[in-house]
Amino acid sequence: MNLLFLAPLGSIAALVFAGYLAHTVLKQSEGTDVMKTIASAVRKGANAYLKRQYTGVAIFFAVMFVILFVLASLGYLTIFVPFAFLTGGFFSGLSGFIGMKIATAANSRTANAARESLNKGLRVAFSSGAVMGLVVVGLGLLDLSFWYYFLNWYYSHVQLVTDQAVRIQYITSAMLTFGMGASSMALFARVGGGIFTKAADVGADLVGKVEAGIPEDDPRNPAVIADNVGDNVGDVAGMGADLYESYVGSIVSTSALAVAAGLGVAGVTIPMTMAAVGVIASIIGTFFVRSGEQAEQGVLLKALRRGVYISGILIAVIAYFLVNSVLGSEHIGVYFAILSGLLAGILIGFFTEYYTSDTYRPTQKLSSTSTTGPATVIIGGISLGMFSTAIPVIIIGAAVLASYYLAGGAQSFSLGLYGVGISAVGMLSTLGITLATDAYGPVADNAGGIAEMSHLGPEVRRRTDALDSLGNTTAATGKGFAIGSAALTALALIAAYKEEVELIVKKENLDFVFNLSIVNPQVLIGLFIGGMLPFLFASLTMEAVGRAAQKIVVEVRRQFREIKGLMEGTAQADYAACVDICTRAAQKEMVPPALVAIVAPIVVGVVLGVNGVAGMLAGAAVTGFVLAVMMANSGGAWDNAKKYIEAGNHGGKGSDSHKAAVVGDTVGDPFKDTSGPSINILIKLLSMVSIVFAAFILHVSIF
Repeated sequence: MNLLFLAPLGSIAALVFAGYLAHTVLKQSEGTDVMKTIASAVRKGANAYLKRQYTGVAIFFAVMFVILFVLASLGYLTIFVPFAFLTGGFFSGLSGFIGMKIATAANSRTANAARESLNKGLRVAFSSGAVMGLVVVGLGLLDLSFWYYFLNWYYSHVQLVTDQAVRIQYITSAMLTFGMGASSMALFARVGGGIFTKAADVGADLVGKVEAGIPEDDPRNPAVIADNVGDNVGDVAGMGADLYESYVGSIVSTSALAVAAGLGVAGVTIPMTMAAVGVIASIIGTFFVRSGEQAEQGVLLKALRRGVYISGILIAVIAYFLVNSVLGSEHIGVYFAILSGLLAGILIGFFTEYYTSDTYRPTQKLSSTSTTGPATVIIGGISLGMFSTAIPVIIIGAAVLASYYLAGGAQSFSLGLYGVGISAVGMLSTLGITLATDAYGPVADNAGGIAEMSHLGPEVRRRTDALDSLGNTTAATGKGFAIGSAALTALALIAAYKEEVELIVKKENLDFVFNLSIVNPQVLIGLFIGGMLPFLFASLTMEAVGRAAQKIVVEVRRQFREIKGLMEGTAQADYAACVDICTRAAQKEMVPPALVAIVAPIVVGVVLGVNGVAGMLAGAAVTGFVLAVMMANSGGAWDNAKKYIEAGNHGGKGSDSHKAAVVGDTVGDPFKDTSGPSINILIKLLSMVSIVFAAFILHVSIF
């Protein structure tokens, strides 16, 4: 119990250090008046979008609160569930909002810092990303700590539950449900932000680069500000909310599995304390991110990796003493389960980089297909994405197998499941700094755009281009990490769902026994439905981007045609019109995919029962993981293949090869930044909804 105090202390440390980093970023100069004007336009657009999004999401949360409150009144849930749902959603949204605010404040400051040196530009961009990472883990731990200590007090002093094992069981059962709020908020943030950013990006590229033949981030392009706004609302606010729910989901699911494994409060202490250790290790790691003045991606990437690897090594060392002191030497296998997750995260990041970075053969080979037109670029990118799924699946499979048996799965099934959960915690333990390297990308991208629109010197552009190029790689590896962690978290949540159902059956003395045999028709049908859901979800989000992008294309063409002097640079584009189109489209289009994720488990549960729901969760986790990897890697490879050509290969900018690669990139945009990353939220939200509505399904299902 004493070590559990490290969780709230870790939360405070993360938030305090995030505040310090934010202060250091805001102290930097924004640069020239032109740079300030551009940055202000991006900030205003991002704030307007989030204000409208959060207003719409607040209505959804109000409706869900009433539904959950009614279910709690009928005895299907504890009375704390509706309130936990609200706090989960609130902190998830808050983490994304804070990350977005500091990112939009850091973009011009990064560009201005690059006027002085490459290292200073890197430090400003990375520090803003670190604010995002530390806020996510800080608020996540704050929410977890509050509910743990409050529920412990309630069951000890109000309900007078004297049996510690039973009390911990009640606590973790209630804590599981606030993950639904975090998952719901993450889905809205990821889908809405993804639709916004990719509609703007696709529209800007198709008309600006391909039709008008002007450079990326050219101030004459009416969609350029919307594109920069989208980088922040999608890749910062969306990613922050996404990994927030993975983070808290892995911790609470592992805590719930600790009860079934007979580890009691000691089993809960490990994931909570591991998170606190990860905070300190991430803070230490940030001090090692430094670079020289070589504007090469390999040099800059090495600087970021240094911080991540040092954090990982610190966690690996401290975790041994933590497990040994809390669980004893008889459960030292739990430590190696943590290592398996930590190693899996690093490996997935590396192989994601291999398949998406233009420094390696797969993306270079893809760029060569542009010499024969857009069709071969599309074929090559899809093929690359499909092929790239093999290694991540093997890595996750190996991590699951290793963590299950290392934690004691051969002796106890429940201990093995706890091992799988703790491996997910291990993978996410470096989240504070891993997310920093990901959130750094949009800041560097915006900085490059501001440098070009402000007509800064060639040396500054060389530095910001180097930072932007690195950002593409870190964004791709960040998505791989998010998807890999989602897979392990989803598996832990499926196990927690099974334990939750069995707890309800035992508590209410119901006549039910799981039959998860693959030949059980309920399970089999559930598998098919679950396998289909990621494809349906991806279709809805891709179509949404397509419809919104069409509106941007029409608007950009109109402005080029009707605003006299725009192409000559003597008139200013109407940037606000494109921002408004993207905002309205994103708010409208994000609703159907979100409803699929929330309604599907309830409908399947009513028709097929909890066995069918278990099958659905398994099917969605398998196909969702593979489809998300494929889409993210295809999109990342298309993007970097285009940049490889822009660097002077295969004819360079403006060539037919470049135009073909831009078409591939526009197809890849919704792949990597909308549908792919959103699928990992889908597979976790399905589990969270299933857990929350488990008691209701047990009482009303047909089977």
